[in-house]
Amino acid sequence: MERDVKKLISQMTLEEKASLCSGLDNWRTKPIERLGIPSIRMSDGPHGLRREPDTPEEAKLGPSVPSTCFPTAVTTASSWDKKLIEEMGRALARECQANGVDIILGPAINIKRSPLCGRNFEYLSEDPYLSTQMATAYIKGVQGEGVGTSLKHFAANNQEHRRMTVDEIIDERTLREIYLANFEGAVKDGKPWTVMCSYNSVNGDLASENKYLLRDVLKNDWGFEGFVVSDWGAVNDRVKGLIAGLDLEMPTSFGNRDKLIVEAVKSGKLDEKILDDTVERILNIVFKAIDSRKPGATYDKDAHHKLARKIASESMVLLKNDDKILPLKKEGKIAIIGAFAKQPRYQGGGSSHVNPTKIDNALEEIQKIVQDNAEILYADGYKMDSEEIDQSLIQKAVEISKSSNVVVIFAGLPEHYESEGYDRKHMSLPDAHNQLIQEITKVQPNVVVVLSNGSPVEMPWVDSVKGILESYLGGQASGGAVADILFGVVNPSGKLAETFPKKLSDNPSYLNFPGEGDRVEYREGIFVGYRYYDKKQMEPLFPFGYGLSYTTFEYSNMWVSKREMNDDETVEVRVKVKNTGNVKGKEVVQLYVRDCESTVNRPEKELKGFEKVELEPGEEKIVSFILDKRAFAYYNVELKDWHVESGEFEILVGKSSRDIVLREKVIVNSTVQLKKRFHRNSYIGDIVDDPKGYQIVMDLIEKMRQSGKISENDEKALKDIFQGWLRYQPIRAVVNFGGGYMTEEMLDNILRTLNEGIE
Repeated sequence: MERDVKKLISQMTLEEKASLCSGLDNWRTKPIERLGIPSIRMSDGPHGLRREPDTPEEAKLGPSVPSTCFPTAVTTASSWDKKLIEEMGRALARECQANGVDIILGPAINIKRSPLCGRNFEYLSEDPYLSTQMATAYIKGVQGEGVGTSLKHFAANNQEHRRMTVDEIIDERTLREIYLANFEGAVKDGKPWTVMCSYNSVNGDLASENKYLLRDVLKNDWGFEGFVVSDWGAVNDRVKGLIAGLDLEMPTSFGNRDKLIVEAVKSGKLDEKILDDTVERILNIVFKAIDSRKPGATYDKDAHHKLARKIASESMVLLKNDDKILPLKKEGKIAIIGAFAKQPRYQGGGSSHVNPTKIDNALEEIQKIVQDNAEILYADGYKMDSEEIDQSLIQKAVEISKSSNVVVIFAGLPEHYESEGYDRKHMSLPDAHNQLIQEITKVQPNVVVVLSNGSPVEMPWVDSVKGILESYLGGQASGGAVADILFGVVNPSGKLAETFPKKLSDNPSYLNFPGEGDRVEYREGIFVGYRYYDKKQMEPLFPFGYGLSYTTFEYSNMWVSKREMNDDETVEVRVKVKNTGNVKGKEVVQLYVRDCESTVNRPEKELKGFEKVELEPGEEKIVSFILDKRAFAYYNVELKDWHVESGEFEILVGKSSRDIVLREKVIVNSTVQLKKRFHRNSYIGDIVDDPKGYQIVMDLIEKMRQSGKISENDEKALKDIFQGWLRYQPIRAVVNFGGGYMTEEMLDNILRTLNEGIE
């Protein structure tokens, strides 16, 4: 339905305009009934709908209306499957439509700077490209069903410690390449209806008042057309925030901050045009939501539960499978150890905590698969409500393990270890879990560990067990998904979306997390996750992109469409992938790009493409990638833009960031010539490296030779010196050490010539 929003705004009073800039209550926007402006509703996400009850009947069902608890983002990102995540987005939207929700608050895509961040389970990856692709798929899925998304938390919300006040100090290149790049791609390609600002400050300004982030970058550079909503309670100075680009304050301020907006306009502190733009952005989304509603919508709870199981099973990562201990055979005695097998840890704590429609547990699902073909033994091993070691529980588990053919231990992090609002203090499992595993491995060689956790953990027992399945937080159907993988009903195909370090101190942010007081410096710069481990040549416990399968894959016939290109062109890369095993499986083909030689400090390689492909035994498929300028570029802070340095680049294709199996080289030529301004303190080497500067220096040497100031031997020596210590002398030094030949006037003339044509 077409509406003249600008005309509608012209009919509003100043007070009515201001009223639209804050919530009616916790979840709804304000209506203006006389103008036919309705209210719309938002609810928490992102891996399931958390809508608080409106009626006493709904309240009886729990703290929120029951909905499907899908796997959390730490899990779904490990699927590396854009189509699957889009399917999940559509399912989430159907549940929103059925519950009268217009906007779901998600996806959450903050970069995983440290394994300790308490909210990492809600975030996708340490890599901005992977985050971009998965978030975009989620947004397209949800919004394709007429429900809005809220991309969050913008920006650099990478810790929970002092999150309301902490100031994240990040250099511009790091900010653009790591912490904004994922938001940029999702905004441009996914076009979310809203973006949620974070609580923290970035380089001195609160995200809710950060003009650089909200207006200069998000709205002007990226062309974001929706509205910016505050994280709940993030507003500090409402008028300053509005000027900076914060459109909607949530939750309600009970009209208090609306008055401040009115007063600011009347006093001239706030230009009413800014307020009008804000109201227009809000109304455009309000009417889009109203027009997209589907009255009477319903969804199939059982079908969504099955989808949750499918997503979980395709996201879990097989980390170790010595002696092909998995898949398990349905025979003999199988010991299932660990309370998590009965009471699954399937989601994180905080605002994203979903009230599930049902919950599977692994023990029951294993029994269903095995039936009477094997004997299942069970022991708790540890207490769910305590971290203390209970020797009697461990001893019982050990006795059961001794008499079994194989043992599956369910271990991980209790829910209170990781949640919104605080960070972890360490990367360890509870002592009770670690000791349980270590004691069982002393009496039983055939041990598989199933981990339930929202972030990497240290594994002191890694060499003592044969199998490790990282199930992460797999949602309400995680128990069934684990059972499917353990017994080969599903072939695991997940790959890690983050690096597992051997120990916490290996992490690049270790010395600067969570900072001191209200200040944290991102001193590791762009070297986050695998970028750091690659550069340091440090072996992680498990690398980014890693994951095993019950089959094997062979890569061959790598082909690039051109060997040389300009940066405004694209290049196609093709690879043949073959399933060389005996069972059907899925493989994630990963493409990385390496700048062979650069004048700036760049990672050894960066992920720039991936594709998940399904293959029957013996089947082959061609996987194709298209690389554009951004695949080769870094962010140049002087240009304020992405820039490609002319030169040779290596295109790497592999099974993980550390398992590269094919490589080709291309030459990329920049269409942008950097114009460097030289000055008295510019190094002579930099001047010589410039074509114009080189000629000036050579002409200078020739004039000195002709004037008798230097001999031919001196000339050769001088040229050698230019390539040695003189390279790192400022050009002003020639006045002092040039034997009186160079004058200040000559220096000024040289600089003037060098800088001709540079603005």
